Amino acid sequence: MLMRTDPFRDLDRLSEAMFGTNARPAVMPMDAYRQGDTFHIELDLPGVDPDSIDLTVEQNVLSVHAERRPAIAEATERVVGERTYGSFSRQVFLGETLDVDRLSADYEAGVLRIKLPVAEQAKPRKISVGSSDKQRQIAS
Repeated sequence: MLMRTDPFRDLDRLSEAMFGTNARPAVMPMDAYRQGDTFHIELDLPGVDPDSIDLTVEQNVLSVHAERRPAIAEATERVVGERTYGSFSRQVFLGETLDVDRLSADYEAGVLRIKLPVAEQAKPRKISVGSSDKQRQIAS
């Protein structure tokens, strides 16, 4: 038999009984980084059905919603319940320099990977500088 000590176990059980939900927050850990001309976002969503993942972009806000359901029947007596189930959501505020029309997403091995290319107008570009060797004459 598995035994562990958790000072919040009774509080979790009480809140679950009263509100029908687990008191622990549903987290969606994230990494974000830029690699070349692409901005990457990676979100951990282990055990989530890919069909439950919903991505939307509105006014430069990327919203991610997903749901994980328990694999055990409700009539089963749970001995330890540390895994979080239910709805997960996260919002990411995107800069104006990203091309949200070319956003792509892939879900593999419990990780949602989102790629956002940098917009063409935001990429660094070289500016040529002209020179004029003509001297101006000042009227006296």
